[in-house]
Amino acid sequence: MRTMVKGRNLLLVGAGAFLGVLLALAHGVLAERGEGEARAPAEVPLEELRVFTDVFARVKSDYVEPVDDRTLIENAIRGMLAGLDPHSAYLSPDEFKELQIGTRGEFGGLGIEVSMEDGFVKVVAPIDDTPAQRAGIRAGDLIIRIDDTPVKGLSLNEAVKLMRGRPGTKVTLTIVREGEDKPLRITVTRAVIKVKSVKARLYDGGLGYVRITHFQAPTAKSLADAIERLRKEAGGRLKGLVLDLRNNPGGVLNAAVDVADLFLEEGLIVYTEGRVPDARLRFSATPGDVLEGAPIVVIVNGGSASASEIVAGALQDQRRAVIVGRKTFGKGSVQTILPLRNGAALKLTTARYYTPSGRSIQAEGIVPDIELSRLRVAAVEKEIEPLRESHLKRHLGNGKAPAKGKGAEEGGARKGEDPGALAARDYELFEALNILRGLVILQSRAAAGGKG
Repeated sequence: MRTMVKGRNLLLVGAGAFLGVLLALAHGVLAERGEGEARAPAEVPLEELRVFTDVFARVKSDYVEPVDDRTLIENAIRGMLAGLDPHSAYLSPDEFKELQIGTRGEFGGLGIEVSMEDGFVKVVAPIDDTPAQRAGIRAGDLIIRIDDTPVKGLSLNEAVKLMRGRPGTKVTLTIVREGEDKPLRITVTRAVIKVKSVKARLYDGGLGYVRITHFQAPTAKSLADAIERLRKEAGGRLKGLVLDLRNNPGGVLNAAVDVADLFLEEGLIVYTEGRVPDARLRFSATPGDVLEGAPIVVIVNGGSASASEIVAGALQDQRRAVIVGRKTFGKGSVQTILPLRNGAALKLTTARYYTPSGRSIQAEGIVPDIELSRLRVAAVEKEIEPLRESHLKRHLGNGKAPAKGKGAEEGGARKGEDPGALAARDYELFEALNILRGLVILQSRAAAGGKG
């Protein structure tokens, strides 16, 4: 056969032809690097390339069924990338289109962010208000079967393709969950997944609560708008904010940088380090804090990944927020999408994220300042009031008139929600709000002391 490589004509035959192409490409790549780069020229692994072409030829000639060259080469590329890390992958033209559909924020599926672990699909986090969350899928679940298809042996893209489908259709996932004696079978009805990235509400005492479910291009603007609405609802000023990043699987890097920048006046937010100059980036804050210095508590857990960890790490290192909850996922690598000439694409890990203090997020995650265990809170049937000084006979007075009503003891109720109900429903949020109240009190006392 006759082929063109870097402008040269090569007349090659059989498996040796494939080896010749590989060698020519290897030499071409080395020649393209030029003498100006500091990197020493790498040696071409001739023996390994010969082994590769031997395997290629044996499969072509001896496999039980005929296999075309295109399939073998694509599978070789997939295997090469799969051996690097869980996030690098070859995307066929169809898979590349699926990825582009997913990043637009609307698609037919279940609503889960997944990764590959030991040959199985691991749930990084279910997305809020999606079929997966409503069906009870949790962060950390391992999916071992999709309908009747075992996941072992599938690529991540193949597994995702099986889970996606026409809205209204059903898929049954067999999952392994920590703490469960046997696999669980959960049936989920597919739907059009529309990711609403920001939700907000106001609690008594001028405390705001904002949840970010996913980082998309408009997330920072949506967050700023939500905080402005809460500020108006609070009468002109928020005393503090709980930023909920639990089960947030990440998203767009620039969105994470813009979100952190909303709360920082200056300083580094995140930087990346890679082998090529384009992979070395630094992002710094610009002047302006939407909360004007009001305290922030950020809630994270094992489902908080990537962009969520960038925000939490920046606010923690810059001492702008207290991080509470559980250790984050630890996805601190950068993937670059490189389109290829055949309509396919290469998703390649090109850098690592680092927090302002130089901590690598990769495989380490963000450790909260205050760790909260997963607890279930239940109310006691009847609380016995403890004995107080005021209950003793002939106790001394304090020289002041007795307080009227119970307002002082009942302070801290949330808007439209009983404190006990919130503690039972969401213990981590309950504790985060209590911590935020403490920070607000300390800040107000410090301000009052400064005026004196």
